[in-house]
Amino acid sequence: MAAGSAKLVCFLLHGQEYAADIAHVVETLTVRAITRVFLTPAWLAGIMNLRGDVVAVLDLSRLLGMPPALVTDDSRVVLARHGGRRAGLLVDGLAELRSADRGRLEPAPATLAPEVSQLLRGILTTNSGDVVRVLDVAALFESDSVESLGKARS
Repeated sequence: MAAGSAKLVCFLLHGQEYAADIAHVVETLTVRAITRVFLTPAWLAGIMNLRGDVVAVLDLSRLLGMPPALVTDDSRVVLARHGGRRAGLLVDGLAELRSADRGRLEPAPATLAPEVSQLLRGILTTNSGDVVRVLDVAALFESDSVESLGKARS
């Protein structure tokens, strides 16, 4: 992340706080009907109809090496975009919107699996001591997994 300030949309996954730069977030939605698609990877929760458009919904927990997301009343879909593509990210719930100093971002811990750490811009510790894992939305959309999904749709 370059120097300066960033606005972060924060959300929860299995009790941990994650965030995405607001520049990559289109909107947040309550979970609506998600249709599972036969013979797709486990990290693809399915597809949903969003005002007449079909949008892929990714189970972000699975992409980050965690157990699958359990949809509850608190669950949300964070509609993210990169380039000309967009996808929904299934999360356990929303947290507060944060402003963060990009210079305070620390690298992802070396103990994380490489396929997980490449999806994170880094770790941010807030003034109150909260730890926020900052998602690299561009890396997510350009990852081999998500790229292969885009090629399959073509």
